[in-house]
Amino acid sequence: MAVNSQTLNTLVTYLEMNSKPNRANLRVPDLKISLKHIEKPTISFYRYLYDSIGEDWLWYERRVMSDSDLVNIIQNKDVEVYVLSVEDSPAGLGELDRRLSSDIKLAHFGLLPEFIGRGLGHYFLGWLIEQAWSYIPQRVWLHTCDLDHPNALPLYQKAGFIPYKRETETFKNPCAAGLFPNWVDPRPG
Repeated sequence: MAVNSQTLNTLVTYLEMNSKPNRANLRVPDLKISLKHIEKPTISFYRYLYDSIGEDWLWYERRVMSDSDLVNIIQNKDVEVYVLSVEDSPAGLGELDRRLSSDIKLAHFGLLPEFIGRGLGHYFLGWLIEQAWSYIPQRVWLHTCDLDHPNALPLYQKAGFIPYKRETETFKNPCAAGLFPNWVDPRPG
């Protein structure tokens, strides 16, 4: 699809997990890693992670959101922001949203580009799933799309998420507004 077109289409896949998986075999990467719950993340730190992680995958929704709207989400007591660090450098972002009923949404999950392909995604996702299930929800769910990393959907399915709905969404192209000047569509063709 042309990057300069006014709209983009994407195939969105919704996935859910209705019972806690067995994570006995979750392998910790052979790296100096830490995971931290950032209770009241600053806007600048959150935007740094969100923008850096989402640059290649066209994460635009929170990029265009006002600071006040964003702070109302990320500093809500029922939204948990986690940062994965490798040797004290931020490497990944995970966000659990517990604001809606008894379901928990994995609202955001990703790694900074230099940490992709090092075995961290599988571990971090497994850890976030464990954290989500510690609240004993009815289900944990997320959505991804064909603009995401090509391994995202297989990773979610390998972790135990099952697709329950797919739909095509059309949205205003943020590239046309100059938000992603170097973006390259990851989809084949």
